[in-house]
Amino acid sequence: MLTVSAAEVDRALTFPGLVETLRTAFREGAMQPVRHHHGVERPDGAASTLLLMPAWTDFNAAGTSAGGHIGVKIVTVSPDNNAIGKPAVMGLYLLLDGVTGEPQALIDGQRLTQWRTACASALAASYLARKDASRLLVIGAGALSPFLAKAHSAVRPITSIRIWNRTAANAEKVAATLRAEGLPAIAAGDLDAELAEADIVASATISNTPLVKGALLKPGAHVDLVGGFTPTMRESDDDAIKRARVYVDTRAGATKEAGDIVQPLAAGVLKPEAIVADLHELARGEKQGRQSDSEITLFKSVGAALEDLAAGIAVYKALK
Repeated sequence: MLTVSAAEVDRALTFPGLVETLRTAFREGAMQPVRHHHGVERPDGAASTLLLMPAWTDFNAAGTSAGGHIGVKIVTVSPDNNAIGKPAVMGLYLLLDGVTGEPQALIDGQRLTQWRTACASALAASYLARKDASRLLVIGAGALSPFLAKAHSAVRPITSIRIWNRTAANAEKVAATLRAEGLPAIAAGDLDAELAEADIVASATISNTPLVKGALLKPGAHVDLVGGFTPTMRESDDDAIKRARVYVDTRAGATKEAGDIVQPLAAGVLKPEAIVADLHELARGEKQGRQSDSEITLFKSVGAALEDLAAGIAVYKALK
């Protein structure tokens, strides 16, 4: 069994390559139950969350039992970790032989998640963002933010990257890291002003208060909501939902777990039939993405076990 570090994941993957791997995975499909989601209460401090995300090759769809895989990601989200200088999200990914169950790889789950999440957003943007989208706003300066910047830059001609965070110093750290890699990034000070100018807005926070104000979005903008993963978390307001054509990574996950979808559905702001498509339908050409240069599109990602499985297989094949 391979034990794969974060650095080895970085060496095994590329952003354009993983976007195409995920496109193929969503087109072909896999067996993926809705993820297990458990609150872990603590006597003091914020509760942690335990996520279990299994998936396996759909042998019936593939028509063969050769070369299949089973995978499961175990993730914990502990918000108080930020106060002690540790990531809020921890995790491991276990990849197994699909026929024998033999362990094949134990992969750094945090890094695999960062790669697959960012590349799923970029995959959505390949259908939903304007072809000439060049100005990217990233909201949040956590570990995922540089991955989002690089993934979106892999599918659109990004010439300006703005990083906004409540703590400005953290935004500058991310921007400096991206500049060191040759990307045109700076820290942003005025969120509302940046929202009004952005071609793509990628938000990766755990905020319960909407940061993306729909009234400020310009015609043709694409909104990529990544951070909120519970029904109480919300990164965009009702105006954003009302003004946009809405897309999700998976309907089952987004309509159950994502506050940006669950809350508007409950309030009647969003009708179930108004969710235009998920990534399966876009990748298979069953539904259309962007219809015009002037419309606003919104994509909500909560994460799909299929993404982890595809990324884990890609890492394993690159390193074995």
